[in-house]
Amino acid sequence: MKKNILSILVFCILSFSACAQSSKTTGEKTMTTTINVTINGVTKTATLVDNVATKALLELLAKGNVTVKTDDYGGFEKVGTFGTRLPTANTQIDTVPGDIVLYQGNSISFFYENNGWSYTMLGKLDITDVKEIKSFLAAGKGKIDIILSLK
Repeated sequence: MKKNILSILVFCILSFSACAQSSKTTGEKTMTTTINVTINGVTKTATLVDNVATKALLELLAKGNVTVKTDDYGGFEKVGTFGTRLPTANTQIDTVPGDIVLYQGNSISFFYENNGWSYTMLGKLDITDVKEIKSFLAAGKGKIDIILSLK
């Protein structure tokens, strides 16, 4: 009887910890991989989710930094193109400030407000304060270059 209870307890703990690794937005497991995001000489980190797009992004960054020329769109995001296509795994996502997504396989969006659409989740800026996210992304201030690099 003790062995059965112990087995059930171990199973529950392992099941709970596996669920705890899921992202609230997409259900994808969060990677421990972080990348650097640099804007106007200020560098912050972003943690990536585990999917085909982020694996391709990491392969691209292994070849060197990627600069994305972005601009505000819709009053909720900075968006720009990679100049190459990444594989997609689109799902309907309700974004929150700090989310980073792939749009149509060749554009990257950094959100400073909420939006809902079919995207491939890439990750999230490691910033929790919305005012700081907006300031970092120069929300509403037009064109900026965002440099992505490996840590």
